[in-house]
Amino acid sequence: MSTNEQPVTEEQIQEETLETAEPVSADEAQAEQGDLAEDSRIAELTKLAEENQQRYLRAQADFDNFRRRTQKEKEELAQYASMKLITQLLPVVDNFGRALEAAKNGGDTESFSKGVDMIFRQLEQVLDQEGLKAMDTVGQPFNPDFHQAIMQVESDDHEEGVVVEEVQKGYTLKDKVLRPAMVKVSG
Repeated sequence: MSTNEQPVTEEQIQEETLETAEPVSADEAQAEQGDLAEDSRIAELTKLAEENQQRYLRAQADFDNFRRRTQKEKEELAQYASMKLITQLLPVVDNFGRALEAAKNGGDTESFSKGVDMIFRQLEQVLDQEGLKAMDTVGQPFNPDFHQAIMQVESDDHEEGVVVEEVQKGYTLKDKVLRPAMVKVSG
């Protein structure tokens, strides 16, 4: 460097670089910005897709766990569904045992009969609490949904198609027929 030359500043280098650089057209600058924006958008969408995939996998796992848990609860419910009824019937069974023991020891037949009658009413009460109802059939019009006709009889007292006699009681459990009544119907 000669003594009369002055040092070159950074600004001069940048100006010189800008003057010697090839001019970038507006289209090329726009395309470059578009590529950068597109790359940014692709990265953003890829990240979103990965997040959604993870959410989906977690939701699927949660659903599988829920399904297994409800299946287990359903199996336990079916296994122990009668537990409440059986618990209510245990005192009835105990009373029947006491009555049979008293009969073996030569107890009074009249008191034995009263005891069995009391036990029967206790049993009916438990079943009634569970929704079991005996059907009232005699004198009712024959209904195949509630009655099973086993015989048709002639009757002067009843019109045709009326239940004359009940051979076996019918029962409903809540609103559903548990066992239809076996009846004789007037013909």
